[in-house]
Amino acid sequence: MIKFENVSKTFKKRPVLDQVSLHIKEQNRIALVGSNGAGKTTLIRCLLGEYNYEGSVEVLGKNPRIDRRDVLKRIGFVPQLPPPLKMPVGELIRFSAGICGSNPAAMEDVATKLGLDIAQIRSQSFVKLSGGQKQKLLIGIALGRECDVLMMDEPAANLDPEARHIFFNLLAERQKNTTMILSSHRLDEVASLVNRVVELDRGKIVLDDYVADQVDMDSILICRVTMNRDEASFANALKEWKFKPGLGELTWEGQVAGPDRLRFLGVISRYAAVVKSFALEPNEKSQEAAQ
Repeated sequence: MIKFENVSKTFKKRPVLDQVSLHIKEQNRIALVGSNGAGKTTLIRCLLGEYNYEGSVEVLGKNPRIDRRDVLKRIGFVPQLPPPLKMPVGELIRFSAGICGSNPAAMEDVATKLGLDIAQIRSQSFVKLSGGQKQKLLIGIALGRECDVLMMDEPAANLDPEARHIFFNLLAERQKNTTMILSSHRLDEVASLVNRVVELDRGKIVLDDYVADQVDMDSILICRVTMNRDEASFANALKEWKFKPGLGELTWEGQVAGPDRLRFLGVISRYAAVVKSFALEPNEKSQEAAQ
């Protein structure tokens, strides 16, 4: 579906991509990882046809530089940094839908599922939205259209836990008929969403490996945390994950999306000194419903 053959790119004589060759098949869900400056964003921009480069890039048999309009019709893209667009939200949705021949109502529906009140912000300038609102709208535009490839750069960075869970469910609905590339500088952010990991370092591929699917993207885990003493900052962190007090003042209970478990464990690890007990188990009811 996507082919990079000996792709190199330099900026001011500094190599950013160095002879990169990568073949991506249908239904691959790739975590594109690496430190800042490793070449991830440059690789994505070559795929989108934004840069000239040495070597060759093909998307569904087409050159993204020569056939850019046709290629972009097949790709849903969520950038890491929202563009500084001043157009109203409603106009942006109509414009985006018109470019790819999609239904703007479908884009609005996805954004609404993520918790965005389109009616309230329809006339507002996109650039004046909060970071979370921008991210939800961009995801709505990308997932609310028919496409063969979803390419997302730090897609869930500004989403609250509830929106992240909904986002994972939306990706799960697309995983059988859409190739996905999720770029991140942290593997734990996207590890549970993918079945292949590609790591870049100084413009070269240093790891390309398939991984087993361990957790369904739409799974839910039940969690109970008990503290050994009252800690307001920890309680506030749990509240951000929609946890509520359980039996006893020091016990908190809530749900965690399966793909978010590594991110949640990272939160727990920061407060290890005040954690008395911790349990994270599959939600049997959600599993039965899925079956």
